[in-house]
Amino acid sequence: MHADETNLESVCEPDRPAQTDSYMWVYRTSGCDAPLVLYDYQIGRAGSYAKTYLQGFKGYLHTDGWGGYHQLEDNRVTLCGCWAHARRKFNEALAVCADKANSPEAKGEAFCNALFEIERTETKMSASERYDLRQKESKPLTEEFFAWAAQQTGKSLPQSLLGKALTYAQNQKKYLLTFLEDGRLELSNNRAERLIRPFVIGRKNWLFCNTPAGARSSAVIYSIVETAKENGLIPYAYLEYVIEQIQRYKTEPIEALLPWAVEIPQSCRLSHK
Repeated sequence: MHADETNLESVCEPDRPAQTDSYMWVYRTSGCDAPLVLYDYQIGRAGSYAKTYLQGFKGYLHTDGWGGYHQLEDNRVTLCGCWAHARRKFNEALAVCADKANSPEAKGEAFCNALFEIERTETKMSASERYDLRQKESKPLTEEFFAWAAQQTGKSLPQSLLGKALTYAQNQKKYLLTFLEDGRLELSNNRAERLIRPFVIGRKNWLFCNTPAGARSSAVIYSIVETAKENGLIPYAYLEYVIEQIQRYKTEPIEALLPWAVEIPQSCRLSHK
């Protein structure tokens, strides 16, 4: 699974000032035939919210480097770090670097780019083939990268952009290396980040939710629409079909209305257009 979160104001949250940040979380499956996207509104960003929501989940969880997710680490959940975040920090450091060709900033970004380039050759491989290739090519590259990062310690100011990039990578080493354990895993948490973006874009227009009930309703609506899109459906046509079925046949099994159900008509599918 993948997870991410973003801030949200719920104006009428009981016993809280109107401008206090709440959070919308997103969870999504990865590598399965029936993609599922779930949004969850909570009043905070503590890792306990994710731990409660994912109670019973067993497997790998892709996240960014935020420490709250560490509460989920146990014999059921293994965290997988995000190389896109690591690369982004080197890229930010490189943007303000005078010597862009031969700098440590450029070298750090080049290491990350090389890892993503290997991934591009793996897109049509099976999980076992991808695992073998990573052991052969990606693993030596990560070993070289972290050896290089350790050598850079003390050569840059800790609060400089380069220093922060190096610190992030070294602090996240355990999680950044998880992708080597299983060929089904991904190099980044971009799947979740792409799905938090629609909510962020919407928030720029409507700014806040008036009540917690409204925020939870938004979570439900976003969950249905984004899951429909992930399953190759046209959201409007799918919602129209579901509402019609509910009105006509109140005893319709819910399984037949889910976005991945074979009963969903072709007119609701993007391939129909």
